[in-house]
Amino acid sequence: MATTAPVHPVDEVPPVRQLAAFGLQHVLAMYAGAVAVPLIVGGAMKLSPADLAYLITADLLVCGIATLIQCVGFWRFGVRLPIMQGCTFAAVSPMVLIGTTGGGLPAIYGSVIVAGLAIVLLAPVFGRLLRFFPPLVTGTVILIIGVSLLPVAGNWAAGGAGAKDFGEPKNLALAGFVLAVVLGVQRFAPAFLSRIAVLVGIAAGLAVAVPFGFTDFGGVGDADWLGISTPFHFGAPSFHASAIVSMLVVALVTMTETTGDFIAVGEMTERPVVPRTLADGLRADGLSTVPGGVFNTFPYTAFAQNVGLVGMTRVRSRWVVATAGGILVVLGLLPKLGAVVAAIPAPVLGGAGLVMFGTVAASGLRTLAAVDFKDNHNLTVVAVSVAIGMLPVGVPGVYARFPDWFQTVMNSGISAGCLTAIALNLLFNHLPGRESRPKTEAEPEAASAPA
Repeated sequence: MATTAPVHPVDEVPPVRQLAAFGLQHVLAMYAGAVAVPLIVGGAMKLSPADLAYLITADLLVCGIATLIQCVGFWRFGVRLPIMQGCTFAAVSPMVLIGTTGGGLPAIYGSVIVAGLAIVLLAPVFGRLLRFFPPLVTGTVILIIGVSLLPVAGNWAAGGAGAKDFGEPKNLALAGFVLAVVLGVQRFAPAFLSRIAVLVGIAAGLAVAVPFGFTDFGGVGDADWLGISTPFHFGAPSFHASAIVSMLVVALVTMTETTGDFIAVGEMTERPVVPRTLADGLRADGLSTVPGGVFNTFPYTAFAQNVGLVGMTRVRSRWVVATAGGILVVLGLLPKLGAVVAAIPAPVLGGAGLVMFGTVAASGLRTLAAVDFKDNHNLTVVAVSVAIGMLPVGVPGVYARFPDWFQTVMNSGISAGCLTAIALNLLFNHLPGRESRPKTEAEPEAASAPA
């Protein structure tokens, strides 16, 4: 009798009801971050409310398409893991500078198209660098990803950065209520509900927020029912050398960050990333970034916000995140639905974010638990890497007087910490030097001197 090979959890397709619930949960977890980039860039360029709304719907549409490419994949494009895609925050400062002083939106989109093509070409080269990401480096990077995201959750919990009532006790109380619901559902609810604990927590928080006046659905009535992003809506792209160089630096930063996210999700799902899949995933990033420049949006990368959700819920199916991508496409085509999601108050997202982002940091610690720290310099590698990675998070203006390219790389705690961890691992564990002690045959080579 013929037997079928067991399906890996990443490739399992849950029932439609679960797909919808799990997918919506991913959308809610990343929505605020997804719309933040077009809001910041468009606001800095003083675009009209109609143009801002257009940027947001275009972003959601391409976010969904990029997520589908990454999760479902075709040929050599797509990592085929539960990875959400969104606009990278590493590009915000360069794009604001280009948009306000270097040619406006056409110059931004020209540089984005070139950066996307560069990522596609560089993906195989980056794939070969995977050997420089042993558990010592990956655990450190995952830890930095989680810790660097916690201030985002903190700002949401306090009411959202720039809010007039930022830090009001009522905001923190609402965030605390959502956090309590998420934890309670995880601990006491049946298995299915515990896997959508974040969705339940957000729904409960919204149910409390509406009668207490935390949110306003007035924008829903003003939003259009149908919105379609057309190519080059703001004009044909222009190509300026300085803008292209800035965006190429951003491309290198996002490839570094994405590598860390891929490795983190690979470990959480028990499908480790190998050089070929890393190259395929980065190639999908580049492929998504090119139409980003065509359809009036920005560079795309793996969204670290959703990495924590995968680890927390233990739902490892890539088809769940592909469903989330489909939901984003619908939101991008139906602005009225997008306005409903946008009305969710920041403290509700903050309460859920504290759990999700903390889960990412805890996953990094779990990876580091398998590393040998006895009689070697591995503790120094972790300590200095985390310190460098947290520097721009704790002191946001620390690199304000440095050149723009340096700020682009180092203002991202994830890329700064990742580059530091790679460099220190090479310094202490690869370059010839004095041995701390002779190795025994029983010692795992990958832990003390990774290849």
